[in-house]
Amino acid sequence: MTQNYKKSRSAYHQAYEVIRDRILNGDMPGGTKIVEEKLAAELGFSRTPIRESLRQLGHEGLIINKKVVQPTEEDLRNLFQVRILLEGFSAKSAAIYLPEEDLKSLSNCIIMGREGAIEEIMDANERFHAIIVQASGNALMIDTIDRMKSIIYLFRKTVVLYSRPRLIDEHEEIYEAIKARDGEKAKQLMETHLQEDLDFCLHILRSSSQI
Repeated sequence: MTQNYKKSRSAYHQAYEVIRDRILNGDMPGGTKIVEEKLAAELGFSRTPIRESLRQLGHEGLIINKKVVQPTEEDLRNLFQVRILLEGFSAKSAAIYLPEEDLKSLSNCIIMGREGAIEEIMDANERFHAIIVQASGNALMIDTIDRMKSIIYLFRKTVVLYSRPRLIDEHEEIYEAIKARDGEKAKQLMETHLQEDLDFCLHILRSSSQI
């Protein structure tokens, strides 16, 4: 691998992370127009890593038609429909296959979800779902969720920042079903949990649009 190639990949990763983080933390809000030349000048990168970063962010659903995504109700419903299908199956699989050490990790996520600061709750929430998705053992399903993780983050932030009722209680119920090796119950609880997330996000979206 040549030195120039390594440098170009490093620049791509740096540019990608900066732009992604700006979108996720709200510095580049939904609807912001993306101008490649302006971003390159502002961030101090050449246009090639910026272009590659924007292509990846488009693949992840954060940039659509050269604008930062501004999810509609239909986008929300489509995203959660996929999550409900895949994560419901994953929860059922977790009840069968999840090893004891990962059960402990799920328990720790619940503790942090109750006691942590906002960023710690966000991390615990993401980790809780990731452990369960990994338990599916299905590489295609895991990859599908992984490619959605940035857009999922936006909605996960909504449910945490706006303190969705019973969020961590539902995690604990899912954990208890998995611990009891009750696959059908774990599946049903995960599906209900994600439907509650969807309904809450839709409520926030509608409330914001009326301001």
